[in-house]
Amino acid sequence: MSDDISDGTEDVVGVLTEQIESHFEMGMDQLKAAVALAPTAHPDATEVVKWHGLLVESQTVLDRAEDNLLGALQAQPSEIDDPTMGLAQHVNAAVAARDGRALVVRWLLDPDAPGKKGLAAERLARFSRGSRTGPVVQTSAPPRLAVAPGPASLPRAGRGAL
Repeated sequence: MSDDISDGTEDVVGVLTEQIESHFEMGMDQLKAAVALAPTAHPDATEVVKWHGLLVESQTVLDRAEDNLLGALQAQPSEIDDPTMGLAQHVNAAVAARDGRALVVRWLLDPDAPGKKGLAAERLARFSRGSRTGPVVQTSAPPRLAVAPGPASLPRAGRGAL
């Protein structure tokens, strides 16, 4: 059973690695070396290498979680206990993390992906270039004016403060 699970999940990393190698016309090791030498020379390659590394890392976590779950299931009597259910939930979380990272890699490789053309792409490019110098939203309270309380700020008869 473990071999079936591993073969299916390793295909995600394998297929995306092949797509990366095809896209950049070089092997993954060559691409990693090129990015390490000049990380700013090709920002797209740098991002793909970063996310591919995260994908491989999450696949390793998933493989370990599946092995732990399989071991617990093989040692279980007929009923599944809470710790084993916890292991199953850990596998689900690891699958979600791996799949999310795989989606990011796919998006990075697809030139026609949503958000890569038009207004969204322009905004992303401006944000990536760091054209902003500070936060968009004011993060501190505006300065208070030193004004002595006048008649307008005092409660009037019949309009007392509760």
